Amino acid sequence: MTAWDTDLVRRMLGEHDVQWEDNKPMALLTTYAVGGMARIAVTVRTYDDMQKLAVALSVCGDVPLVVLGRGSNTLFSDSGFNGVVVIVGTSDESKSIQCTGDVVSAAGSMLMPVLARRSVQAARGGLEWCVGIPGTVGGAVRMNAGGHGAEMVDSLLSARVLSLRSGETHVVPQAALGLHFRGSALSPHHIVVSAEFATTSQDVQQGTAEIDHIVAWRREHQPGGRNAGSVFVNPAPGAGSAGALIDAAGLRGFTSGGAHVSEKHANFIQASDTASASDIIDVMNHVQNVVRERTGTVLRSEVRLVGFAEDIALQFADTQHEAPQFISARHALCSMLGEM
Repeated sequence: MTAWDTDLVRRMLGEHDVQWEDNKPMALLTTYAVGGMARIAVTVRTYDDMQKLAVALSVCGDVPLVVLGRGSNTLFSDSGFNGVVVIVGTSDESKSIQCTGDVVSAAGSMLMPVLARRSVQAARGGLEWCVGIPGTVGGAVRMNAGGHGAEMVDSLLSARVLSLRSGETHVVPQAALGLHFRGSALSPHHIVVSAEFATTSQDVQQGTAEIDHIVAWRREHQPGGRNAGSVFVNPAPGAGSAGALIDAAGLRGFTSGGAHVSEKHANFIQASDTASASDIIDVMNHVQNVVRERTGTVLRSEVRLVGFAEDIALQFADTQHEAPQFISARHALCSMLGEM
């Protein structure tokens, strides 16, 4: 990991009136509820908070950063994260949407189920599927979240993005965000301040019925409790879904320590009260190995792994994120935000 000056970071945070915490436990900030501590943690709630943080960090060099929303797609290692975790907290803006014609605007800190319900209440259609995504709007943009036959790229028009490296903020059109299956051109030091979505006019009752249907389907087909949703990315078209491959390998219920493959959905890994991050990684490793031996398919993770050794990160990293077009998109976005 990049060397960085923790004393300098603390001093600059203090000089710019940014509150921070040392050695903050990350377990309670993710849906897996496991993992160690962040060396430094900062909570930002408003755009002003984000700007002050960016100014403070601008003279601190290449500080390792992770932006964390709901933590529904993140697994911290048991040893924690030797860097700065930026926690995007709730604010007044995260509770309401803005409607301008067919365009719905929402804060990056808004929960996706709230976006779905607020949009339906405003007689706007097209975002009902968001009720099934447990994360924030910002996190959903970052990973191009999807479900129920839709994903962010289908309705996202633009995102307002702030760089914690340069301090610049730009409204980035969807085409420049490099959205692809469970990924985007956004870097760990980018914050999605807000996003705009295309919607259609829709009867409130119709939208409410669709939301109720999605919620009922998820309760029937997906487990609750401590998990991060689907763990493995679906392989290439025609190769079967990740869940089907895991199921065919007879891995439902496979257990290591306090973690196990869900009996309800084979692409979910559940954590018990005694689970550690290492237990979850052990289950992921076993699943990956067995499926590869049986089918030749290497399953990759869509869960963000933070603080793990490089070999573990590479083992589960989705190689499509490193395709030339997506690397180019990242470089172009960084340039747009004044980082290059």
